[in-house]
Amino acid sequence: MTSQDLANRYGAPARGGRLVRYAVTGVVAAVALVWLAWATLSHAKPPVDSEMVSFDVTGQHTATALVEVRLSDDATDVECLLRAFAEDHTVVGERSFSPVPEDGRRLEQTVRTERLATSVELVGCTAEGQPRPR
Repeated sequence: MTSQDLANRYGAPARGGRLVRYAVTGVVAAVALVWLAWATLSHAKPPVDSEMVSFDVTGQHTATALVEVRLSDDATDVECLLRAFAEDHTVVGERSFSPVPEDGRRLEQTVRTERLATSVELVGCTAEGQPRPR
């Protein structure tokens, strides 16, 4: 059976339908690439970024953390959160602070705890327009 016989029996596929499918697929792919580029560029440089440098349990009810915070020039309403954990992984203390550029990039913060802490975690810092801590 030849392709001409099949076309006579079942009908030939419409050429216009194939072009429409290609055009729709191209538009969807272009929109997806534009969205990916926008998401990558808008989240590549957040207003505030932070990382834990070190921590030290200084007493039965205190722990000290050294945090590095990088602020962009347009960062406003910056808020950072530290959490202290006990050996059984329960939260025994939290410290929220607002860094300012005048204090420098490395900040030492003391977390008061309700009992002996074994570790301190930097949850991260947020700024206006940046809901996810970084």
